Amino acid sequence: MFAYYLQLGLRSLRRNPILTALMVVGIGLGIAASMTTLTVLHLMGSNPIPWKSDKLHYVQLDNWSADDPFFDDGRPPDQVTYRDAVALMEAGKADKQAAMFKLSLPIQPENKELKPFQSLGRVTYADFFAMFEPRFKYGGAWNRDQDHSHARVVVLGKDINEKLFGGQDSVGRTVRMNGVDYSIVGVLDDWKLHSKYYDLTVGAFSEPDEFFMPFTTAIDLKQRASGNNSCWKTPADGWDAYLDSDCIWIQMWVQLDSPARLAEYKSFLDSYVGEQKKLGRFPRPINNRLLDVTEWMRDQRVISRDVEVQTGLAFAFLAVCLVNTIGLLLAKFTRKSGEIGLRRALGASRREVFAQFLIESGVVGLTGGFLGLLLTGLGLLAVRALYTEYKTVAQLDWSMIATTIVLAITSAVLAGLYPTWRACRVQPAAQLKV
Repeated sequence: MFAYYLQLGLRSLRRNPILTALMVVGIGLGIAASMTTLTVLHLMGSNPIPWKSDKLHYVQLDNWSADDPFFDDGRPPDQVTYRDAVALMEAGKADKQAAMFKLSLPIQPENKELKPFQSLGRVTYADFFAMFEPRFKYGGAWNRDQDHSHARVVVLGKDINEKLFGGQDSVGRTVRMNGVDYSIVGVLDDWKLHSKYYDLTVGAFSEPDEFFMPFTTAIDLKQRASGNNSCWKTPADGWDAYLDSDCIWIQMWVQLDSPARLAEYKSFLDSYVGEQKKLGRFPRPINNRLLDVTEWMRDQRVISRDVEVQTGLAFAFLAVCLVNTIGLLLAKFTRKSGEIGLRRALGASRREVFAQFLIESGVVGLTGGFLGLLLTGLGLLAVRALYTEYKTVAQLDWSMIATTIVLAITSAVLAGLYPTWRACRVQPAAQLKV
């Protein structure tokens, strides 16, 4: 019977093309508005590394002024000092660990046809690659021995390797950055991150890193960070004084492979801060935190309040579209009272009439869903054009495509329930008398 009711529904919709178009367009617009914002919201908050997000922890230590907390709500600073980062790295208490900061350097290509250009990269330790698991196209990461020896090595991102070497295997070749030659040990493949979750201090949707170099090498060459740098008291002049200051500019991540290891590391941090207090540092009460990836993303509000509000407004617009669809379906089904009465008089049950008109509503929803899917794609294109920082999250994936279709059909069926129920209440005798 389903095929028969589907055929009846299609015939009915073709008999009223204008009314059908209004319902389809209404649902399509509502679906497009809601799914465009929902897609951005979904990808913003999606777990970037679900298989180990509970093992990666962001380290926060409260070294700030006793008279003025870093955040008004009492949260500790979102970065650590060089002095503390090096102490934690040298202690080696985590299963894996990586201090890091952002660095901008000029690149002088060996190809004379290319002009020098500025590149934005990341300074870190070898464990970074095992912790965050970017894929390599050529070569691999440097090792811990090269961290200790301050090796002049670098890992290139795919795009910059394409620009400098035409996408060829450049492992073993050199690249000159800020007048210093670095040996290329690896080239990353596509690393599709919706958010740069390992560094949220300058925004979750900033440009991807174009190169990676050892932390010790950058410090050896006195390279200052290009990210946020905050100080609660002015450091003395000179590079060494800056490194020894209480200025915060380094992100610190650790991998702890079990709850027991997490508890051990938390105890170690408390002991470390206690020892630093004896040296006259850390004037505030102990306030150490080890947030995992999802907790850190929530803490830094990767999903902005604006996007949440826009999503709510979009679904309110969908509700308005559904109310309009209910009115149109009610008018359509009311005009078919005579047909309904005749079917009932010929023996059709209310259940059969209900199924027929509910299937017709579903056809409207499915058609509106496909239109909404097309408009959602156009909406996401508009988001990428207007808000370039959202280009990594304004993408339609298969889960969102399926959600769009399900939402469209569900919306149309819900919108059709009341008109269909009203249609089933038609009394055959009243219509036949007419």
